Amino acid sequence: MDPVIIVGAGPVGLTLALALARQEVPSVVLDEGPGGDEPRLARTVVLREDTAALLERLTGVPLAEAGTRWAGWRSMRRRQVVREITFGDFDDASVGFGNSGTLGDVEQMSEARSEYAVTTGAAPEEPPLHLAQHVLTNALRAAIDREPLVEIAVDSRLDTIEQETSGVTARTRGPKGTWWRGSYLVGCDGPRSTVRKLQDIRFPGRTAVERYAVAALRAELPWPGRALLHRMPPWRTSSPSAGEITARPLPDGVWRLDWLLPPGKDLVTPELLVTRIRETLAGWTGGSTPPYELLDTGVHTVHHRLARRWRVGRVFLAGDAAHLLGALGTQGLEEGLKDADNLAWKLALAWHHGPRETLLNSYQAERRAVVAARLRAADQVLPLLRGGGALRSYVPGAGRGHDALLTDGHLGRGPLGSPGTYADSPLAPQGIEAEVPVDTLPGAPVADVRVTAEDGSFVRLRDRLGRDALLVVLIAPGTGVWERKHWVTAGIMPRLAAAVTALPHPAELLVAERYPGASAHTVLLIRPDGHLVTALNGVRPADLYTAAEAALGGPAKATAEATAGSR
Repeated sequence: MDPVIIVGAGPVGLTLALALARQEVPSVVLDEGPGGDEPRLARTVVLREDTAALLERLTGVPLAEAGTRWAGWRSMRRRQVVREITFGDFDDASVGFGNSGTLGDVEQMSEARSEYAVTTGAAPEEPPLHLAQHVLTNALRAAIDREPLVEIAVDSRLDTIEQETSGVTARTRGPKGTWWRGSYLVGCDGPRSTVRKLQDIRFPGRTAVERYAVAALRAELPWPGRALLHRMPPWRTSSPSAGEITARPLPDGVWRLDWLLPPGKDLVTPELLVTRIRETLAGWTGGSTPPYELLDTGVHTVHHRLARRWRVGRVFLAGDAAHLLGALGTQGLEEGLKDADNLAWKLALAWHHGPRETLLNSYQAERRAVVAARLRAADQVLPLLRGGGALRSYVPGAGRGHDALLTDGHLGRGPLGSPGTYADSPLAPQGIEAEVPVDTLPGAPVADVRVTAEDGSFVRLRDRLGRDALLVVLIAPGTGVWERKHWVTAGIMPRLAAAVTALPHPAELLVAERYPGASAHTVLLIRPDGHLVTALNGVRPADLYTAAEAALGGPAKATAEATAGSR
């Protein structure tokens, strides 16, 4: 069987290669550059805990030591105090068109009574990890150097793709141009994806949704270890959209600062950026500009685009080649890494056992739906936050609502930032009578709890993911105080072990003392990428088998017949 061809050696392509290797699938990564990643402290990534855990499993590197987890979140805004006026005092006409001078009166009153407000929020239960992107890329490359199943071909720019029923052929140009033969091909080659263009896939969306000036600097700020959102600094009152600032900590006293730029294409000069740095630091410290060391700068432009198709036969898209997002704190690279995690186990199963069309098609159905929902949420919120005024800016409590909307993407919650759930997945089992609710919805990422592995060791549930195996977890309170040998042959364990052995795909049986919302003897079925398939009330071999079969794309015989019929 030929290796999987991965076009693009960024974080998404490298992550996919390592995820495939973990499941014994070889790959070749076509890198159009000479290899390596330029160190840029102004180019950073924010990772949710489950994604950081995925990368740590693949690289063997404790990334938390190379980045910073937020100790909290600080939202700073200019609070408008309007005690005498309530929302009911105005009708829609006066608000919508500014009749009778009413809105101007409110604005004047609020200015007279404005005060500087700071609200502090605790970090989420699983705070995000912030680190420089080159640190992540270097960790991935170092892991690939130790992995014999992954080959990186540098100075190899894709030129041609040819598909047949049995595989894919790719031709590269450049000093080392040649032909490559693969079982599948995945385009992880960024916004200007050659793979996407060669497959004639449309990439509709919006250009320059937002622009940010970015600076990485070393300085002592009053809130060490806390991420910062400053919506309307009092020293910049000319335009709300021109004043929003975010700051995220990095190790060694380094901060990444982002200033939202006004609409347009005005050039961000070094003089303008230095002015913004100095006035921001002075405003935060309440005096003159404190000492700082400027390390890196840049301008970040956010585009919102979504590819029409993510699969054409044996060719797939992932990462920025498939989607672009990033407004309001949403993290495009985070979603790209989720693409790789979702696709890896499906390609591995197809590589080892033959293609299942429902399973392979589910990659687009699941991941595209999640990213599309994220883009829709951002498009709905943007007019509210960037509209530049209206009554909601002056009604008590409205500012707090704006803060919540803005922080959703940054903190990984709400429609803008919460982990994607594959609620309508074609892999979701139907008609399972013994299904019971737990705190994790079917299709959502499972909680990371301590489990007992088959060898009797205690491990985290996330450590068992990505092994080309389903996970079956029995919730059994009290088992944690006994060695596995004392209870592995008792009670319902023998029957459950037999049911797991009979599943249509290899599965690992784990035991947990507790799981959020689950009662004793609940059985969880989990996909290799950590998404819950179902939760069953006790040991139900027939239901467990049906759910596992659905999660794999249906019965193998029916899938094979459908594949043969399509040739």
